[in-house]
Amino acid sequence: MNQADPWLGVLTAGPDRAGRVAHVEQVPPQTGQTCPWPAWVPPQLAKSLSDGGIERPWGHQIRAAESIRAARHTVMATAAGSGKTLGMWLTPLAEIMTEPGRGTVLYLAPTKALGADQLSGLERMTGLSAVGAGPSAGAFRAATCDGDTELEVRRWVQATADAVLTNPDYLHFSLLPRHAYWTRFFRRLRWVLIDEAHAYRGLFGAHVSLVIRRLRRVAAHYGAAPTFALASATIAEPAATAGALIGCDPSTITCVAGDDAPRGRRTVVLWQPPFLEPDEPTKPSDDPDDAADQLVTQVRRSAEAEAADLVADLAGSGAQTLAFVRSRFAAESVADSARIRLGPAGAGRITSYRGGYLPEERREIEAGLRRGSLSALVSTTALELGIDIPGLDVAMIVGWPGTRASFWQQAGRAGRGGGDGLAVWVAGTNPLDAYLVEHPEAIFGPPVEATVFDPTNQHILAPHLCAAASELPIRPDDVEYFGSTMPAILQQLTDLGVLRHRTTGWYWRPTEPASSLTDLRGDHGPPVDIVEADTGRLLGTVDAGRAEATVHIGAIYLHRGAAFIVTGLDLDGHIATVSQTHLPHRTRANTRSTVAIIAEHRVEAGNGFAWHLGDVEVRSQVTSYTRMRSAGGATIDTVPLDLPEHAMRTVAAWLTVESSLLDDASLSPRELPGALHAAEHAAIGLLPLLATCDRWDLGGLSSAFHGDTEGPVIFIHDAAPGGAGFAARAFAAHGALTTAVRDLLQGCGCSDGCPSCVQSPKCGNANQMLDKGAALRLVEAVARG
Repeated sequence: MNQADPWLGVLTAGPDRAGRVAHVEQVPPQTGQTCPWPAWVPPQLAKSLSDGGIERPWGHQIRAAESIRAARHTVMATAAGSGKTLGMWLTPLAEIMTEPGRGTVLYLAPTKALGADQLSGLERMTGLSAVGAGPSAGAFRAATCDGDTELEVRRWVQATADAVLTNPDYLHFSLLPRHAYWTRFFRRLRWVLIDEAHAYRGLFGAHVSLVIRRLRRVAAHYGAAPTFALASATIAEPAATAGALIGCDPSTITCVAGDDAPRGRRTVVLWQPPFLEPDEPTKPSDDPDDAADQLVTQVRRSAEAEAADLVADLAGSGAQTLAFVRSRFAAESVADSARIRLGPAGAGRITSYRGGYLPEERREIEAGLRRGSLSALVSTTALELGIDIPGLDVAMIVGWPGTRASFWQQAGRAGRGGGDGLAVWVAGTNPLDAYLVEHPEAIFGPPVEATVFDPTNQHILAPHLCAAASELPIRPDDVEYFGSTMPAILQQLTDLGVLRHRTTGWYWRPTEPASSLTDLRGDHGPPVDIVEADTGRLLGTVDAGRAEATVHIGAIYLHRGAAFIVTGLDLDGHIATVSQTHLPHRTRANTRSTVAIIAEHRVEAGNGFAWHLGDVEVRSQVTSYTRMRSAGGATIDTVPLDLPEHAMRTVAAWLTVESSLLDDASLSPRELPGALHAAEHAAIGLLPLLATCDRWDLGGLSSAFHGDTEGPVIFIHDAAPGGAGFAARAFAAHGALTTAVRDLLQGCGCSDGCPSCVQSPKCGNANQMLDKGAALRLVEAVARG
């Protein structure tokens, strides 16, 4: 019997629940294939691993370890829970234990939490009490080192550690700029281990790729040429992606794919929430005169509301569940609703987990999940990565996570350790979810998406060249690391006065740290502290780039079941003050944006239309916020805000249409704005089918008449300075995108447009002026052309 079946039975036991199962996919089990320990593994290490529960390794672990031992760059592209940790670490562990001081290891993880978990995993896996961060360490000395590490411990790590576990941010801001303090470590650096390599995509991936190039350059300065080992359960074209990330020829990289680890059967369920009853709230406003708030037929229950019920039912039945949601607000609200549904028994057994919590709060929650004292955890993607949490029965994915890579990463959290597992995807009310729940082959058929990032992007490369020049003078042969555009960008930076050119190279001129010129995650400055006004207690933080939309004055901020209202926001001081409240409403920020074309690089013309690719300037501003009733979501009012406007140069794809096509589509001037707006929303919602992104990586704008194009236009632009490659992908795949939009609009059962087809959760205009029928005629005409 499939061990996941009882939990699926719990979910389908309620009234009308069975009909909500849209599709069930069975991922078959696999038996494991072990092999002996190689002769080069020291007996004491083999014994420690055996005592830690690893009696014999899986075949793929040894294939990877042998490749790393032969000093070949290696990427492990094997399934979640297949033991990639041992495959990466076995060679460094064996060689350093055989000959202490022979080499050092740098381990990079996308998050601090994963680095700390990896250190704990090494201790559990090897049973070596010597793994630690203190002067009592013995044959193998490992430690985490990041922005939270105390100065005394950091000095010990610099002087003593064989292995340093950190993240790209610390490498960028501290370790590379202060490489002279790490001379001992760099001179012996033999291995660099990069975990969860699929996480480095888009803007973040481009930044990290350049940080790794700077790392290779500094290591070479000290005479080191480390071997790179990368790991990911969900990565397309592993060798090519690894080569792009570390800046090496893919032909020099060994790919270890196809694993020999055992795994249980995984049941993957696509769950479609029901339609709301006629008397349930289905619109965001009570104002019958507001065209944006008219009643929409056949609106489904939200994925968050549905998930709260499912989480509560599973927790009440004894299952341990990890539910992934798409936002910090959803993490708080789903956990709170699930606790309420479960009643007094839910207190302390269901909680949320997200970025912005204090480190001690996160560690407490992680420990509770491992101990089993928590029945359910509702998390943002902060727990998507490979933090080892054994014993999870169910992984729930609330709304499409953006990519198939993330989908399988989250689904793989259940059933780890060879046991059966149940993964449930609860479809949301947006175009992409509506399409996928009706087309399961789009989830289970194709491979995971290619990882998209562009380290040659001038807006990203320039500040990293400044950082590199501050670390070591840049010389002409550094083009090996930074590419053929390096000389031209160096000249521009020299002309601007930020670099000084001498016969020995290019030098950083200003006195401030060059690493401060850019943030790897696009956070636009230091985080904003969220402080309780009455007590001075620090509740958490929010990224600077999100502050104006999430902690503006009047915003409702949720924190572990409690609601707070923002009473002050000091952008210069990076502080938001809040007070606890019981007001029965929540808030949503509204934005206004404009797009101006700077340069057109490519164009592909059709019959009455053309697709373009080029550089644009996007201006945006948070202009107001809407207050909505907590129960039902009805609009109360809209409150104006006085916040600054921001300008960003990025890359866009845009569609222009001629009057002949509008005649072919029978579109009147009155219908055109709604047709363009609805088609824009649907296209942005579906682009993640074709690129490694989600709709939050993108922005858009439509206009019946744009001054730069002198006619109707739909813009789809990257939501990152300089671009991130997603708009370019939209341009390259515009035919497939048009077909997908047409199929979605034809197949959606609503009459006038709904969240499953043309309404967008990120629309800055509150989803006003949307015409689904006109959009369908427009897209059909483009598809014919």
